Amino acid sequence: MRKGTKVFIFVNFVVICLLVNAFSTLIALLFEDGAVHAIPAADIMRPSEDHTDRNDRQVIPRIIHQTYINESIPAQWVPSQRSCIDLHPDYEYKLWTDTLSREFIRTRYPWFLDTFDSYPFPIQRADAIRYFILDHYGGIYLDLDDGCARRLDVMLEYPAWLRRTLPTGISNDAMGAIPHHPFFERVIQSLERYANNYGMPYITVMSSTGPLFLSIIWKQYMSEERPEQDHVRVLMPPEYRNNAWSIFYIAKGNSWHGKDAQTIFWMGKHWMLLTFSGFAVAGIVFAVMFYAWTAWIGTNRRDKNGPGYILLPRRVSVDRMA
Repeated sequence: MRKGTKVFIFVNFVVICLLVNAFSTLIALLFEDGAVHAIPAADIMRPSEDHTDRNDRQVIPRIIHQTYINESIPAQWVPSQRSCIDLHPDYEYKLWTDTLSREFIRTRYPWFLDTFDSYPFPIQRADAIRYFILDHYGGIYLDLDDGCARRLDVMLEYPAWLRRTLPTGISNDAMGAIPHHPFFERVIQSLERYANNYGMPYITVMSSTGPLFLSIIWKQYMSEERPEQDHVRVLMPPEYRNNAWSIFYIAKGNSWHGKDAQTIFWMGKHWMLLTFSGFAVAGIVFAVMFYAWTAWIGTNRRDKNGPGYILLPRRVSVDRMA
């Protein structure tokens, strides 16, 4: 193998390794199902007759947090909001408006206020505030389109929990934690580093404050050695909704999604096809580049005017000289 070809292959190998390392967490998320830390279905379905025993196991404060622009909740979300309030008269309920959210950041986390104000999309502030209120107060955060089909008492038994979403990763619409859980401390400390604008609203929101951001932090966090109490448990889809034992039901929502979200949703449904297509395209590009490189090397070697070319004296036969 020629030296130039070896250099070409080595350079491409290094580039591929750097890309794989840069996107290693995203790649790992494609194969992460969260089953290792799943909340057992038996725990969710366990009858809550012995309230004393269950109360002894509860560690998360009995607080339900929700967010909206103001106190005028859209009509389509009022039933889901009321379902959680009515099922939990013994829980404290906090509705965080935009004004209250900013004031909370200003007084409790002033180091983050500039980043909070600089977010180009309101949904980013709505995403960020939920992490801070769980870090400070603890409790359970729910999006307004998450209705409560059952009481949330069982979800108070785990120091921190998130819910699994499809096709991969976790969502940030339903979460719970004790105050100052190390996972949510990691989350709020990572927000400034991920505050990037990628041009497309959906990508920008998802990767800076939304579920993609949270999934990346979660995957990194759970890859580290931690004591059991610092783990984050995962509420799996069957226990989340659409079953008789599920804790939640979903009302219509997600009105912040823009036109670019349709493309992203399609990509999410066909991620396996896109992954294989990406590898195929990369292979074709590599083959074309390799062919172009070898052709250029061959042409350069045949070019007498090329660099390093030495014209040798013509060998004359001794017989012809005689």
